[in-house]
Amino acid sequence: MGKKIRMESFSFTDREGEEKGPVKTMSRRAVLVLSLLCLFSATALAQLSSVGLLPTPPPPLSSPPIVGVNRFIVRDPAGLASIQNVCVVLGCNVSGGLDGSLGQLFLVTTPLFVDPSAFLGFLRSQPAVANAELDALLHVRQASGATPPPGLYDKSPVSYFGATVWNGYVSQPAAQIINLPLTQSTFSVTGSGIVAVIDTGVDPTNPVLSSVLVSGYDFTRNLQGGSERGDVTQSSMAVLDQTQPILVNQSSMAVLDQNTATMLQNPSYAAFGHGTMVSGIIHLVAPTAQIMPLKAFAADGSGYTSDVLRAIYYAVQNGANILSMSFSFPTYSQEMMRAARFANRKGVIAVASAGNDGSANWVYPAGYVNLVMGIASTANDDTRSSFSNYGEDYIWVAAPGEGIITTYPFGTYAAGWGTSFSAPFVAAGAALLRSVQPNLNEQMAAQALSHAKWISPDLGNGRVDLFQAVTACRASGTCN
Repeated sequence: MGKKIRMESFSFTDREGEEKGPVKTMSRRAVLVLSLLCLFSATALAQLSSVGLLPTPPPPLSSPPIVGVNRFIVRDPAGLASIQNVCVVLGCNVSGGLDGSLGQLFLVTTPLFVDPSAFLGFLRSQPAVANAELDALLHVRQASGATPPPGLYDKSPVSYFGATVWNGYVSQPAAQIINLPLTQSTFSVTGSGIVAVIDTGVDPTNPVLSSVLVSGYDFTRNLQGGSERGDVTQSSMAVLDQTQPILVNQSSMAVLDQNTATMLQNPSYAAFGHGTMVSGIIHLVAPTAQIMPLKAFAADGSGYTSDVLRAIYYAVQNGANILSMSFSFPTYSQEMMRAARFANRKGVIAVASAGNDGSANWVYPAGYVNLVMGIASTANDDTRSSFSNYGEDYIWVAAPGEGIITTYPFGTYAAGWGTSFSAPFVAAGAALLRSVQPNLNEQMAAQALSHAKWISPDLGNGRVDLFQAVTACRASGTCN
């Protein structure tokens, strides 16, 4: 007679028919291993054998990015050794940490033949795992531009805080609308602290920005620096003529020669320059604040949730005071919310674009209200931009976001459309407020910035007015 097996406990009978009695109850680990094996086909099992079940230690930060695998974000409060033990059971690999020195959040991977939904269930069933979610691939969501603003043709050189810039940049309508010149001259505020720009990177050679950049990081390549110049072939991207503004993607027009513009119109460069443009707006508003470039998105605008998480934790743990996040994604992430809460508890101010769907839909991280200020876009006539998301309980304030003139890679300038270019006005506004209150936090900044020009309930507290915000902050002494 053969063996008879039950899942809770089992006994067996030998070939001679003698009952050998109960054997020790099957462990939870063994049950999970057997269940996991049932997940794979015979072919998949052969592949699993070839790759090995045992995890390898997390790679150093200089290692190449992880590709060609299923990716999961996993929280294990007990740390690295514990999550590695989980992977011994489940046949996964711990590819690296995501939360810096905290050591509780990890990127876990499996071969592509593993069903990610089923595997996510196995992860969540582990007692050591506090949370697990798929590592979603995000995209910088942009709006569509129209005609070049007149200021993009105004190349008259003017001096602006130690750099020679185009007059069209410093004198553009958006600066006047938010009362920037009046605020700077009346209160002698020019910004302080470090603004972390989580984006596509920044061109470190840009003559307007180079003096205010601090050390950053490229999470898409695991390299120091945070430059987006590595996304293009340098020899083929030289700006030759700078004769006219040319549409380089759906949301930006840059002053480039035709050959360069044609190459940048390739979809693989759909978001190239985005981070340099965001940084230029921050520098316009808060020219003495420093900028930390954190590259979490590729030139095509794609990026993983895990890289955004790494960027947030890196920024907070490396001295950033403000997070500028000009991106959005449609689904809620518990770990992204945890990262925003971590920043908030450390006194870091977080600002994010509200999205360009022209709807009342919430997107994230702007949707983490009370932790992040969500920013909508307005036209120069103080009406809501047609592309801007909106909502009374969702939007904190709005800012100009149409035809915004700003810096671009290769030392030139561009104009952009979208809430991506509204958010940095507010992030930089917080840097201005730090000139008044160095201990500024999210609550204090939000309260001061709520003193805005009322437009409609859909735009929260209204269109940002820096003069009103700084006045309120100075009057209270604490910005509350």
